[in-house]
Amino acid sequence: MADTAAQTEGGAGQNRPQDLHYCEGLARLRLGDGFFRPQSRPSRDLGVLLARCRPQPLEVLDLMAGCGIRGLRYGLEAGASAVWVNDADGDRLPLMQANLAPLAAAGCAVRTTALTAQKLLAACLLQERRFGVVDLDAFGCPTPLVAAALEALQFGGVLYLASTDGRSPTGHDRAAAVRSLGAAARAHPASWELALRLQIGVVARAAWALGQGVRPLFSFSEGRTFRVALELQRRAEPQQERLLGLLAHCHGCGEQFSQGLWRLRQWPACGCGAQAPPLAISGPLWLGPLQHAPTLEAMAERAAEAPPGAVAPASLRLLRRLQADPGLPERCWPMAELGRRLGGGPPATEALLAALRAEGFTALRSGLMDGQFRCNAPWPRVLELAAALNR
Repeated sequence: MADTAAQTEGGAGQNRPQDLHYCEGLARLRLGDGFFRPQSRPSRDLGVLLARCRPQPLEVLDLMAGCGIRGLRYGLEAGASAVWVNDADGDRLPLMQANLAPLAAAGCAVRTTALTAQKLLAACLLQERRFGVVDLDAFGCPTPLVAAALEALQFGGVLYLASTDGRSPTGHDRAAAVRSLGAAARAHPASWELALRLQIGVVARAAWALGQGVRPLFSFSEGRTFRVALELQRRAEPQQERLLGLLAHCHGCGEQFSQGLWRLRQWPACGCGAQAPPLAISGPLWLGPLQHAPTLEAMAERAAEAPPGAVAPASLRLLRRLQADPGLPERCWPMAELGRRLGGGPPATEALLAALRAEGFTALRSGLMDGQFRCNAPWPRVLELAAALNR
């Protein structure tokens, strides 16, 4: 595996030696000179584990494949019967085809194309082609492709979606959020989670417009890319539309509120009293769970069965974090903010969570951002318990 280390410095390809192979899972391939991030391996590991849990035979569509590593791993490790691997850059097609050559011996049918994702998805719609997994590892915001990607899925299929647009959904470019997400995005202490909820909201609305529903299977981010995996349902579950709503945050006292769009009402008063600043309201976004426990459990079982080295330690740690945090309640705070408001530093996280649970509240560490917790307790009570623990 020494050649792996030689290939994994940096994200772009111009400084990588071209005569070496990169190894990941069961895949061995050349990366070429295009953009590639070895640090994104956990996302690829989780994609493979998820695909291994899907019904067979499994056909996968990789829309923005780059060097083809995800399609190669779906075929070698997830047992896919067919992979359609596409990248709009025609210059990368020979490299991609060479990298995918081992799939023939694995009994996996391979198709490679160099089309824009829009053209490929339009062709799939005209041909009525449907896939068990559509992997859309987009550069920028994937919203323009979401509806067409859903049309390319079988019922029960999975859309594995990535966005590298980190500014608009985290409140740093409000105008762009309105344009690309059809939503308001305001600065929020759990900014990564806010971005994921906005992204799921976009997919849910697109599915509902098609008369279908979605179930988030897992969601995560490292702050650079925001990734969600969603299962397409033939019909939306009863009252699923009630999971679309708004999330409000008071920058004065730190309070947070949420409410569904189906029954909008006046926001409660926060702890600032008569001098309360306007609430920073984001949405519409997804207020439901971010992780699906049965799916994550099945993925963990597949990881335990995998050969040594097939799943990276960082991927296993991520999987355990997601299993421990379903993403509810949707109100989430940094411990650092709690310490700043108390003036003497935050209490021990586990002690605070135990005190909240002892009073009947739900309280969990966030699996999405380090140093954060979520709970459904009134914010003033959280502050009181934290202050008591600091005495």
